[in-house]
Amino acid sequence: MHRICDSLLKRFDTVILVGRVLPFSQELSPHNFDQIRIPCRFNKGPIFYLEYNFRLLAQLIKLKPNYINTIDLDTGLAAYLYRTLVRVPWSFDSHEHFTEVPELVNRKFVKRIWGWMERIIFNNADCFYTVSHSLSEIFQKKYKKKVEVIRNVPFLRSNNVVKPKSENSESGFLIYQGALNEGRCIDLYIKAMHHIDAHLVLVGEGDLSAELRNLVDQEKLSEKVQFKGKLRPEELRQLTQKASMGLNVLANNGLSYYYSLSNKCFDYIQAGIPQISSDFPEYQKINEEHDVMLLVEPTIDAIVEAITELQNNLSLHKRLKENCKKAANTLTWENEESKLLAQYE
Repeated sequence: MHRICDSLLKRFDTVILVGRVLPFSQELSPHNFDQIRIPCRFNKGPIFYLEYNFRLLAQLIKLKPNYINTIDLDTGLAAYLYRTLVRVPWSFDSHEHFTEVPELVNRKFVKRIWGWMERIIFNNADCFYTVSHSLSEIFQKKYKKKVEVIRNVPFLRSNNVVKPKSENSESGFLIYQGALNEGRCIDLYIKAMHHIDAHLVLVGEGDLSAELRNLVDQEKLSEKVQFKGKLRPEELRQLTQKASMGLNVLANNGLSYYYSLSNKCFDYIQAGIPQISSDFPEYQKINEEHDVMLLVEPTIDAIVEAITELQNNLSLHKRLKENCKKAANTLTWENEESKLLAQYE
């Protein structure tokens, strides 16, 4: 969101990022765009979504924006209601296939409600973009609307690389960055550490935060697995650059995960570290073009085998690492920004 807002300042005089504040939220970092966080009495369930959207609608009425951009379905109701009051351009950014996330796949009634919200958005918003070609094709086929692909890639940071303390970093720590949620295979990473001579660093929080910490205690792996919680972007970048490899394996729990193209995939590339990723279509495309990762099935054995291969096969590790440096010059926000601004023009 910071990248998007910084880019939109090239098109608009004022850009305001609106989100919500949580009990564990850190203080906002200063930016050139304005920032508003909405407090909610409820933090989950249908009552939360209704409360958040009506509070968001109140903000829109107060701010009187000339253009609105909503992210995913959970902010769509507020935008739709505002559009019934004021006819302003509306752009929809889909970061995932919301109706196919693991939390909804087996909940038919709830999934039907979010499907209704998706139809409202695609029938009323003015332009659409998403993070991968697979998702774009799904939405275009379903709604007969043009859906641009704008990937969540980082800024080019080739001049801001933190060098490892040792030239032989292949034996360094493993890193996972992102939400600690269902289907992210974090429990598999933890159990795999029984067979891996390295440390695992987990950055982020989520629905499974407490459960995963308990799992580490149960498996007696507290000396090998470290939870870093949430880090600021610059802190995370510096930490990731020091890792020997990144982890990005997903369970095939719905089409949203199967057709995903996560931020961390590009963050690992920009940090210059090989990664172990899911053998899913979008990661296959990235790897066919750039050769920066090992693709595996979501099992403990497959993850252990891939990690061990990268640890022991130094020529493979070096090749993937060098390929990351090359790919980092192409997979950058500087190359995606023009497509974003074209949407708003």
